[in-house]
Amino acid sequence: MAQEKSTVVITGASSGVGLQAAKALANRGDWYVVMACRNLEKAEQAAQDVGMPVGSYTILPLDLASLKSVRQFVTKFRETGKSLDALVCNAAVYMPLLKQPLRSEDGYELTVATNHLGHFLLCNLMLEDMKHSPNPEPRLVILGTVTANPKELGGKIPIPAPPDLGDLQGLEQGFQEPVSMINGKPFKPGKAYKDSKLCNVLTMKELHRRYHDATGIVFSSLYPGCVAESPLFRNHFSLFQKIFPWFQKNVTGGYVSEELAGERVAAVVADPEYNQSGAYWSWGNRQKKGRRSFEQELSDEANDNRKAERLWELSAKLVGLA
Repeated sequence: MAQEKSTVVITGASSGVGLQAAKALANRGDWYVVMACRNLEKAEQAAQDVGMPVGSYTILPLDLASLKSVRQFVTKFRETGKSLDALVCNAAVYMPLLKQPLRSEDGYELTVATNHLGHFLLCNLMLEDMKHSPNPEPRLVILGTVTANPKELGGKIPIPAPPDLGDLQGLEQGFQEPVSMINGKPFKPGKAYKDSKLCNVLTMKELHRRYHDATGIVFSSLYPGCVAESPLFRNHFSLFQKIFPWFQKNVTGGYVSEELAGERVAAVVADPEYNQSGAYWSWGNRQKKGRRSFEQELSDEANDNRKAERLWELSAKLVGLA
């Protein structure tokens, strides 16, 4: 009798790194992929285009900017009857050219609502599923970014501003109009992205602190390298979309393809050497053939346990968990 495949949920799996991670895991043969996406037709076409094996995946609707959609996704997943052995929080929006903040249907600034609050709710709800995984080491992986970590070379660039959650004043105030930044200060779209990704890492660290010992779930984050040609940049200047990949290929040497980044995500999900909970894995800023990963040092803010705990409490309240 064939052994049942492990099941992984990947958010934002219809393009970019998420799609390539889905493909890489499906191609391993022992993983079944649930692609959690906003546009089901786009996701199906993307899966076919990259050659994902028939019968290796399912597509379920998920809009992380809608807390209602997150809850509906969890219900739909449970109706499949599958175990949950891994969850990959990959989806993200980046809108650096906005003049005014956009709002989610729940009234929150859209970047933080999508990248942090939607994933925060998803992680909390699906913890219950992961606790019942037959896998001895289920894994929850949250994608990071170099720009949210000032301890890395790529995170030292203070443009438009470094990540800074302040004392979480914006969340304290309810994060509704007119508040649009976590620190309560005026809206900066590029910084909103960095802040949201810093929240992702703080969430991973707090998940580890609260649940690893009791559940055995491995919580980790990773920066797979500079994926300079990515749908993440579709809302940036067209000139930036041309120059940035060239710069990363020819000047910094940091360029990483979507396919290689996807393979790195798949490795953190499935390979034995990534069974360390609470770790943030990186392949660094200068890429070399056969480059190995290492545990990346995090910024002081990302290692602030009191801030992580307070972020958790406020986020739980905003998503209706408290």
